[in-house]
Amino acid sequence: MESAGLSPRKLALKVGVSGKTVERWVNDPELIPHPRNREDACKALGVDEEMIWPKAVKERIKTGGDREIVHSYPYRSACPSTVWGELTEQATEELFFSGYTNYFLWTQVPDFSNLLRRKVREGCRVRFLLGDPNGEVTRQREVIEDVALTVSTRIRVSLENLARLEEVEARYSSPEDATNHVSLSVFRFDDEALVTPHLARLVGHDSPLLHLRSMGAGGMFSRFSDHAEELWGRGVPIQSEKTRA
Repeated sequence: MESAGLSPRKLALKVGVSGKTVERWVNDPELIPHPRNREDACKALGVDEEMIWPKAVKERIKTGGDREIVHSYPYRSACPSTVWGELTEQATEELFFSGYTNYFLWTQVPDFSNLLRRKVREGCRVRFLLGDPNGEVTRQREVIEDVALTVSTRIRVSLENLARLEEVEARYSSPEDATNHVSLSVFRFDDEALVTPHLARLVGHDSPLLHLRSMGAGGMFSRFSDHAEELWGRGVPIQSEKTRA
């Protein structure tokens, strides 16, 4: 305040608070003013917020599990198709698509099948976990969604495409896991993932999506990835289905 030529009273007038309030700011380093008051005080003093209230700035920096959230979207359809394509292109070790139907990937990512073939040739493991098109949970979900493009049809679109990709691993989730599978889609690209928790009667593209990046063991990425791996471990091979497709 001295360098700005302001007394506590003059600063209080500029910010719109009482002189005693400013005195408390000065005398109590643990006291963090309201964001609007901090902004007005910094403008009046001509300094950055971190010079006066570094604790406030530090608390805005992600330090916990939310560091892994790269972006969030209120709808899966709001996530740009370029994100799906770039994540697939950049993966070198692991591509794991564990949506219940996965069919939209062939419309979301240009030349998706050839991209997957190339990733396999380059040494990347590619897996698909699908729901059983003839399963009871699939039938129940079709009643709930009540849309023309049914769940089983969407799964069979994926099966038809996968039938042409012999290098790709594919399984159905087990009947015991189908409910958990249909309610949560996890798409993994090495150490990044796109995760969609499915809401009530909404189809996948109307449900929210999280873009996660692993920051170490025990974080959100690991928990969702472990969930998908658990379903895969109990999954049912669908090689025969691919052959008939």
